[in-house]
Amino acid sequence: MKKDKLKTGYQGVPGSFSEQALSEYFNIKTEEYHFPDFEDVLIHLQNGNIQYGILPIENSSTGGISETYNLLRKYDCSIIGERCLKIEHHLLGIRGSCVKDIKQVYSHPQGYEQSEVFFRNHPNINFLPYKNTAESAQYIRKLNDKTIGAIASRKAAELYDLDILAEDINFNRKNITRFVIIGKEQKVSKSCNKVSIVITVSHTPGALYKAMGFFEENHLNLTKIESRPLIDEPWHYYFYLDFEGNLRDPIVISALENVKSISSYFKILGNYPCHNLMVKDGGQNE
Repeated sequence: MKKDKLKTGYQGVPGSFSEQALSEYFNIKTEEYHFPDFEDVLIHLQNGNIQYGILPIENSSTGGISETYNLLRKYDCSIIGERCLKIEHHLLGIRGSCVKDIKQVYSHPQGYEQSEVFFRNHPNINFLPYKNTAESAQYIRKLNDKTIGAIASRKAAELYDLDILAEDINFNRKNITRFVIIGKEQKVSKSCNKVSIVITVSHTPGALYKAMGFFEENHLNLTKIESRPLIDEPWHYYFYLDFEGNLRDPIVISALENVKSISSYFKILGNYPCHNLMVKDGGQNE
């Protein structure tokens, strides 16, 4: 009996970096759905319309993506994997245009921020924020105006029949975005070596230090700390933590029980295999 394809979802349109990361992660043909907003991915996952979704969570040049962190806390879902992707931004324009023609450029703000040095040298080009880099490419193709460009991928240029006017305009040649794969249920196997949690602690001296101490005491390597404000409590924060470990390990279980005991909010976001991407000049190795 032929198995049904996995149903997966991402924000944006074909040609987006999210679509590329999703395809590379599963490495099989899935039934892909694309949605206008990040939150739509979580809504369709929660409603059972898709089995897995993907969201960008941080970039090596511009840092964490706040909306993704907020959504992971808000929805009942679990990180089951991650994919790191080398990001190369290009300035695109309609056929026959050139850089000196461009007066306005559409892009997701992250794409523009990652290319700010290029645009600092082209002060005549005004930035117009858009939902997604690939959607920016799709949109300028419809406008068909030589004075309007987009920041997007090479694949987007091919899909939407656009010229690449300037290649690799991102200032960081090792520009990497980490994406997380989201499922409805937590899945823990021996290969899972990275844990993500979110906590809040009391607003008292040493509270966060004490929570961090449980990781040091158990020789657990913290790899990331990201803070996000509590909307209704000024100057109070959620802390998102990544560390090396497996939820079947008694040492990890003990450390998390201790962290939970002093936390006013505690949630395990997932336990999953870490994806290491070593980027070298001229290519990438995994």
